[in-house]
Amino acid sequence: MPTTPTQAGTVFSFSAEQQQQLYLIIKHHAGILPSSDVATLCQQHDQPVDAILRACLPIAAQFAVAPISQFFVGAIVCGLDSQGEQHFYFGANVEFAQQALSLVVHAEQSAINNAWLNGAKKVIKIAISDAPCGYCRQFMNELADAQSFDILLPKQQFKLADLLPYAFGPNDLGNPYSLFNPAPQQHQFVATAELDKTLLSCALSAYVPYSENYSAVKISTFANGDFYGRYAENAAYSPSLSPLQSAISQLHLAGLAMTKDVVKGIELVQTQGKENQLTVSQAVLASYTDLPALQSISLAVKPVAI
Repeated sequence: MPTTPTQAGTVFSFSAEQQQQLYLIIKHHAGILPSSDVATLCQQHDQPVDAILRACLPIAAQFAVAPISQFFVGAIVCGLDSQGEQHFYFGANVEFAQQALSLVVHAEQSAINNAWLNGAKKVIKIAISDAPCGYCRQFMNELADAQSFDILLPKQQFKLADLLPYAFGPNDLGNPYSLFNPAPQQHQFVATAELDKTLLSCALSAYVPYSENYSAVKISTFANGDFYGRYAENAAYSPSLSPLQSAISQLHLAGLAMTKDVVKGIELVQTQGKENQLTVSQAVLASYTDLPALQSISLAVKPVAI
């Protein structure tokens, strides 16, 4: 029998001024509210973590880019880093004008991607401003903590099993690993002396148990550094997040836009013989004008010598 959803108590919220101050802090940290700030907010407002998490959802939604739906969704992962520190990893939906709706980055994907790219080791809770669609429920089912983390809506709380009964996941495809619990890295790229080592490392850390296309994207900016994204696959295939979508989401979480004044270059690295990301990347980039041409590189991989 499904678990009855837990009803939230009194709703705590930040003032408009407090929201703006927090937005600037989160933007400065490229979509992260560090554990020290979370603890300070809990103490200042005499509120538990869950209340602060929910109160941050309108701030998360401010990062949304929704030219098609005009529906701005925010999501936040409460996750632990390698030292056991608890951070808030923000996310928001990103839509691409005049492209297939299937290319949209959902807010839950954005927040999970943000946590994953920034070294989170465990997902404790995911707060969402609106109920997750089936696509996002399936994406969350790929997580190592899918059976344990809490899903917080503004006034309700669930487990994923409540929202996705009889789920299809990695084990159904014979995959013993999962997002946040990947297989040990046993490959390296061949002939990479001239390439960005961070980009290559990012690609080798992609979660690609189904296609084996270790791939990543680097978006270089003129004044704000580089933004990286990597491929995150899903047992149901369709909810997979492409490396370009991953990188674009990170750029937006820093308060930046995909414009010619911001973006200096875009590079895609894929595994030779396994490539499947060029056409989807080109489709996404067709939403923008006057951006630099996508640089696509295919590299052979070989086993790491033991």
